[in-house]
Amino acid sequence: MKKTQPEAFTLDRIATPVGQVLLVTDAEGAVRAFDFSDYEARMMRLLNRHYGPVTLTEGRAPERVRAAVAAYFTGDLTALDGLEVKTGGTDFQRSVWAALRTIPAGETWSYGRLAQAIGKPAAVRAVGLANGANPIGVIVPCHRVVGANGTLTGYAGGLERKRWLLAHEGSQGGTGQAVFALD
Repeated sequence: MKKTQPEAFTLDRIATPVGQVLLVTDAEGAVRAFDFSDYEARMMRLLNRHYGPVTLTEGRAPERVRAAVAAYFTGDLTALDGLEVKTGGTDFQRSVWAALRTIPAGETWSYGRLAQAIGKPAAVRAVGLANGANPIGVIVPCHRVVGANGTLTGYAGGLERKRWLLAHEGSQGGTGQAVFALD
């Protein structure tokens, strides 16, 4: 049964080395969405699909969440690991998103390996679709999934961002270094 009252979330905008991010949190401080500002329409579609009507109020995310985002972009690649996330989505999607959080920074997995990790090795295409519908980019690291031959495949934030994030994390020959300050 759909809710009659819209979900109410806070929308924070944070500058990063790869563009402004949109960080959506709930009243308890759980992250509900993380996307790039040039993909705001996509983020809103995903929020509406997951929760029905939503109300976003501009404001600051909890300081611990902002600090974790800043720490990640300055090189603490495990800073996002402890953040609480909540999503809508199907049970299958949530299982894919939970498995994504087990991929260590600096590693990439194929869609096939991700499908095996959730116990559904034949569901490679469905895993790819769930990966692409992830509403909490970077924190739920869908950018760490690559093609079976190691090639960079689609990324909702754009392939250049995916390339930057993987390099930042030391994957695919990247340096893992970045200069960043949280405003």
